[in-house]
This record gives sequence, structure tokens and C-alpha cells, in this order.
Amino acid sequence: MLLDNYINFSSTDFKGELAALGAAFLWAVSTVVYGHLGRSYAPIILNLMKGVIAIALLLLTIFLNGTQLPLLNIKALGLLLLSGIIGIALGDTAYFETINCLGVRRALLMETLAPPLVAILALLFLQESLSIGAWCGILLTILGVAWVITERVPGRIASPLNLHKGIGFGLLAAFAQAGGAVLSRAALANTNISPLWAALLRLSAGVLVLLPLTGLLRQKMSRLAKDLPSWQAWQAIIFAAFVGTYLAIWLQQTALKFTAAGIAQTILTTSPLFVLPIVAILGETVSKRAVLGVLVAISGIALLVGLK
Repeated sequence: MLLDNYINFSSTDFKGELAALGAAFLWAVSTVVYGHLGRSYAPIILNLMKGVIAIALLLLTIFLNGTQLPLLNIKALGLLLLSGIIGIALGDTAYFETINCLGVRRALLMETLAPPLVAILALLFLQESLSIGAWCGILLTILGVAWVITERVPGRIASPLNLHKGIGFGLLAAFAQAGGAVLSRAALANTNISPLWAALLRLSAGVLVLLPLTGLLRQKMSRLAKDLPSWQAWQAIIFAAFVGTYLAIWLQQTALKFTAAGIAQTILTTSPLFVLPIVAILGETVSKRAVLGVLVAISGIALLVGLK
């Protein structure tokens, strides 16, 4: 049974918060894969490939589910399309470039800027005011995530050029994803469009913008993966697109539809915490500091949910 059919809880059952946690976990899994793929594919090419795969999966799901697109006014449709252009075409491309320049942990650190930006933008443009306790929950969550991903770990050290470039792209990604989330929330909160259709519209807008831009990097599209055989590389791309774009964006839109934008984006930013058990399984040591950061972030999420 598909997601829209079996998530039928009332608003007090925290549908939005649970969807955000699910998306955060799936993004953690896909980030590990994208970090590896980024060595072989330009960010725009990688963003385009995962977008096209996810669109095909969403269209198949809509066909099987029989979900029809409701009538939307021009404003709501425009907000969703603009959200995809800003949040997916611009934000995801900048995020992949940040990973290439800074590595996964530092790139995820830059992403912790998104929740307060979302909360501020939602306050200014959507009049979604949060209580002092909710702001404390946001701050506590961000501190917990930052505490985890700023820990010094073995790995490459970014050159000064890559460091400055990565910080610039990281800031761009955070602003773009925050703007995309608020635009999407504005469209979803006051319409009956399903998160499934919202995800498809956003992805389609992003891919349509990326298509002409990839012509500038056409020569890079023929590059073979350096570390993976071609078929294995495509398997990795399809897997990352399935969990990190198709499923995760569907859950993200569910979160933005059923809870405040600031709360949703804060929980979505906890994906670094889910990376810890993944890297532990892969053989990396997880320190006490990392565990403490997880506990702090979980406390922030508990405060956010408890004050809803």
C-alpha cells in the first residue's frame, strides 16, 4: 500500500515530524553514495541524473496509485515550480559541489544553517510564528548536529581554495534549500495537492532548468567512473536517486504539508546523525562526542515535537 494511502493519522499523530525523520535517514544513506559518485560526475550532471530517475519513479507511482492532480491556482503552481528551481536545481547542485570541496561532514555542517533560515523566512512571509520553546528546540538540534559533524576525523584536508569555494557553495545551498522549503510550504499548506504530486512538480521544474545547463558540461557526461565499473556506477546512481530523491522528497513534501516549515526543516537537517551508524557499520570509530551530539539533537527534536 502506498504512502498516501496508509498515513491517515490526525495532525496530533506527528505525521509531518515522522516524515521528516524518515527523509533525514534516507538523505543520510544517499549522501554517503553521492559523496563517492561526486568524484566521477560533475554536480550538475549528477543532479540531472538523479532527478530524471526520480521523476520516472514518481510517474510510475502516480500511475499505479491513480492519484489525480487537483486543480491548482496559478499562484500555488508557480510557488511549487519556483521551489523546485531554487531548492533542487540550484540548492542540490550547490550541495553536491560543497561535498566535493569540503567532504561530507563539513558539507553537512553548512546544512545546519537551513533551519533557522527557514524559520525566519516562514515568519516573514507565511506568518508562521514559533514559540520560544520551539526556537530553543531548533537551537538545541542545530548545536547537537554541529557538535557531531565538526569533530575532527581522519580524511583529506581541504585546500584554502577549496575551503573558500566550499563555504560559498555551502551558503548558497543552505539559502536555496531554505527558500525552496518555504515556497513549497506556502503552496502545500493551503491546497489539497498531495505530497506525491508536489514532489513531481518540484523535480520536473528543477530538471527542466538543469537540461540546458548540462550542455555546457557535455564532454563530462562521457567520463567513465574512476572507482566503479560503469554498471556498478549506474546501480549506485539509481539506488541513491530512489532513496534520496524519490522517497526522501516525497517524505519532505509530506513533512512540509503537515507541520510548520521551521520544525520540518530542523528535523530534516538531522541526517548527519543517521550517518554515524552507517559509518560505524563500514568500520569507522564513533566517538563519545558523536554520541553526545546525537543525544543533544534528539533532545531538541523531542522539545520541538512536544511543543507542537
